[in-house]
Amino acid sequence: MSIFRVLLAIIFPPLSVIGKGCGSFIIICLLTLCGWIPGVIGALVILNNPDR
Repeated sequence: MSIFRVLLAIIFPPLSVIGKGCGSFIIICLLTLCGWIPGVIGALVILNNPDR
């Protein structure tokens, strides 16, 4: 997880997970629509997952 991705996750969460697949992008978009903080937390969790 690069520092650029972390900053991008804080500023605009869906854009930070665009390379992780369509499902991740849609989930983060929905979480961001529910609120900015759930979107940031979800993006950081997906970015921190070593399996993907």
